[in-house]
Amino acid sequence: MRNTMKVARWEIKRNLKNKSFIIGMFLTPIIFLAFLLLPDLFSSDEEAAITKVYVNEGLGVYEQLEAAAANTEWQMEQTDVTEQEAEAALGTEEDAAYVFIDEESVETGQVTVYTNEETSSAFMDEVQILGGPLQMLQIEQLGLTPEEAGIVAQGIVFEDAAVASDDEGLFSESMLERVIPGAFAAVVMLSIVFTGMAIFQSASQEKKDKIAEIILSSLTPADLMQGKIIGYFVLGLVQVVVFIVIALPVLIWKIDFPVIEYLLVPELLVLLLIAILGYLLYAALFVGIGATMADMSTAGNFQGFVMMLPFSPFLFIGPVFSDPSGFFAQLGSYIPFTSPGVLILRLSLLEEWPWVEIIIAIAVLIVSVWIFMKLAGKVFQTGILMYGKNATPGEIWKWIRA
Repeated sequence: MRNTMKVARWEIKRNLKNKSFIIGMFLTPIIFLAFLLLPDLFSSDEEAAITKVYVNEGLGVYEQLEAAAANTEWQMEQTDVTEQEAEAALGTEEDAAYVFIDEESVETGQVTVYTNEETSSAFMDEVQILGGPLQMLQIEQLGLTPEEAGIVAQGIVFEDAAVASDDEGLFSESMLERVIPGAFAAVVMLSIVFTGMAIFQSASQEKKDKIAEIILSSLTPADLMQGKIIGYFVLGLVQVVVFIVIALPVLIWKIDFPVIEYLLVPELLVLLLIAILGYLLYAALFVGIGATMADMSTAGNFQGFVMMLPFSPFLFIGPVFSDPSGFFAQLGSYIPFTSPGVLILRLSLLEEWPWVEIIIAIAVLIVSVWIFMKLAGKVFQTGILMYGKNATPGEIWKWIRA
């Protein structure tokens, strides 16, 4: 273990002194923020959203109401739908509102307005301009006695009867409570895995420079392999810390939600455990197969396929989004190479976690990590000392069986 930690420290120091690694470490969160912020910079604020306003009135004042709203960004239209029908319609419509005006509205000075989550936030302020024609109607109907004048003085109040949308959306509060911990765990896993992919280059470079024999003269292949895995794990965590320091303040400002409150929940520990197990699984593959390559530039189809394994969870994105509890989502949770990504995505979407499935999937991951660590050790021990060519799948299988 002592030699393992020496190798880990050496890998950490060597990479932290590498300009390419430092630039990439800071460039990753900057690129992420650029994708997040650039659409807003290029969007035009001059194009105001058009709000569809449906007016149901039985007083014959629609023309006066339309004239009062002439300078607004509304698309007004008369309608005869009921309030129940309006509520149902708003479940699917975007940026719309229904205004209901009748005799009772004039008598009480209150008009019911139905909106949904997509309706412009400024609409309830803008709709007050419709009070003018209705106040004139009050004066005509009531006269100017003191009591009636008091009613007119109260004005017209438009009450918002907001209708909840069937689709809560990504930034609804309930969804953010699940998505934020999952997104953080995904960032941790991807940062560690992408950093860990450098193990390929590290093992291959040591073979190319023919210094592997010198290194192995003072420690065992197991110490060297485990040291590389631990070292690149720490480097991945450093990448995560840099990402958090740069990106988190911008995200808090951008989405205007209590990100820290949603992030620091007990479920985050389970998600981080899945992310770490995913790294250990991929790292075992990287360090083992990296030792079989004579040069990164001459990697064969087999080695290239292994490098693509961390992206295999993308095969299940469609089924998981459409049905997080479905058969294909469950299948992806039990396949070792796809399990980390699929599990994190599923748990970010599900309101209630299927703990039995989670425990089984984590158990499969733990067993898979142990098995692939053993196999990688055998491959690394032989492959790191083989020069001149890339190992074939047949040769790797012989080393594993030996």
